[in-house]
Amino acid sequence: MRLALHAEWTKMRTIASPLWLLLGTVAATVVLGAGATSVANCTAGDCGGDMTKLSLMGVYLGQALVAILAVLIISGEYSSGMIRTTLAAVPRRATLFTAKAVTLTGLVAVGGTTAVLGSVLAGRLILPDLGDRALSLSDGPTLRAVFGTVLYLILIGLLSLGVATAVRDAATSIGVVLSVLYIIPIVSQTISDPDWQRRLEKITPMSAGLAIQATTDLGSLPISPWAGLGVTAGWAAAALLTGGLLLRGRDA
Repeated sequence: MRLALHAEWTKMRTIASPLWLLLGTVAATVVLGAGATSVANCTAGDCGGDMTKLSLMGVYLGQALVAILAVLIISGEYSSGMIRTTLAAVPRRATLFTAKAVTLTGLVAVGGTTAVLGSVLAGRLILPDLGDRALSLSDGPTLRAVFGTVLYLILIGLLSLGVATAVRDAATSIGVVLSVLYIIPIVSQTISDPDWQRRLEKITPMSAGLAIQATTDLGSLPISPWAGLGVTAGWAAAALLTGGLLLRGRDA
């Protein structure tokens, strides 16, 4: 496993796209979050909404770059034929797949933490003085939202890795992941029955997972923050299991 991890880390360091995608994730998340926060209507020390969730709005865009990064980690090797060399060096496919997942987790953890903390800091600088605990990691709900959002980004990366391993083709994999993340929530909003809307919001990875960002009015959420993140974890686990089984059973 140590050699497999070293090989995957070496690939990441020698290819430009992972670094640029991580930087893009940080930039997109912080800039969009800062833009959303800057237009908040605040009066007399009250902004009338969930400022933590607003400052983390950029994750809606940043997650797409995380998904693309995760897809390219495996599909790029299939498109170039490098997967044969990789499997020759690491013939145990379960070890190879685990090494890719662990390396991806580390990369997204670093990039996601930078992006999320940068967004919260930008929000704290942009918003007027709302008190010592507003947008502060000393506030329990804010800390949960920050930590949970980083976990959410990691889970989106792992979900994307699983899909890409199963599908192999980069464009198709990106299309599948982005459809699951963005199209299903849009479709759910077209349903006139509010009960069915809430049911769909409870089971889709983005709508459920991003409940972790909420710090106010938790009772109005379709699903509780940690339960929602658990739904996203379930999607990621299913994708990884499917991708891992197909990787073991198919030829390169």
